[in-house]
Amino acid sequence: MSSLASRHGGGIRGFTLVEMLVAMALLSLLMLGMVSALRTMAQTEERMDLRSERADEIRIANGFLRATLGRVSMRRMKEVQREGDTPYFFTGQANAVAWVGIMPARHGAGGRYFFRLALEAAQEDPSALVIRFVPWNGGGLPLDWSQAESRVLANRVKSLVLGYEDSRQPAPTWISNWSRVDSLPSRIRIDVETWDGAWPLWVIVMRALPSSERSGGGAFSSGTD
Repeated sequence: MSSLASRHGGGIRGFTLVEMLVAMALLSLLMLGMVSALRTMAQTEERMDLRSERADEIRIANGFLRATLGRVSMRRMKEVQREGDTPYFFTGQANAVAWVGIMPARHGAGGRYFFRLALEAAQEDPSALVIRFVPWNGGGLPLDWSQAESRVLANRVKSLVLGYEDSRQPAPTWISNWSRVDSLPSRIRIDVETWDGAWPLWVIVMRALPSSERSGGGAFSSGTD
C-alpha cells in the first residue's frame, strides 16, 4: 500500500518555474498585442475625425467665399486718394483681398458689407485664415480692419497665395497683385495650405452684382452701380 501511495503521490505535480515563465511571457505578448490594436483603433478614429472636421472646414469656407467674393460690387469711389489707385472698392494683394459684396442672410443681417480675407493670429493659433467684415456705409475702404467683426475659416494655416486673372490681356494672365484702375479681375485663385495638408485649389469667378454695369469682353470694366 505504501508503494502504491507513493506512486500516486509522485504523479501529482505543479508547473515548473520554466513553464511559469513561458506562460507569463506569452501572456505579456498577448496583452501587448491587444494594447497595440486598441491604440491603433483609437488613432484611426482620431484621424477620421480630423479628416471629417477638415472636410467640413473646407466646405463651409468654400461656400462662404463663393457666395461673397463671387458676387462683387463695381461701385466706384467718389474720390481717389492718390493717382494710380483703383477707383473700385477692391484691393487685391498676394496674401490679402478686400472687396464689397453681399452678406448671405444665413450668416448675418444681409446687405452689402466690406470683406477682407487674410492670414491673422487668432486666439492661440498664430496663423489662421480669417474673414473680416463690416457693413458698407458708402464711404471708402475701412481704415482699421482690426475693429471689424471676424470669423476664422481655417486654423493652422501654413500659407495663403492669391492670384488674379487679367482677362484684358491678349492671353488671360494670372498676376499676384491687382493694379489695374479700369477693371476688376475676372477670376480669383485661392491656394490654401495648412499644416495638416493642402486644400483643393479654388478658382472663383467674380460676377458683378445685379445693379453693376459691364462693357464688352466679359471682364469687369469701369462703371457705377
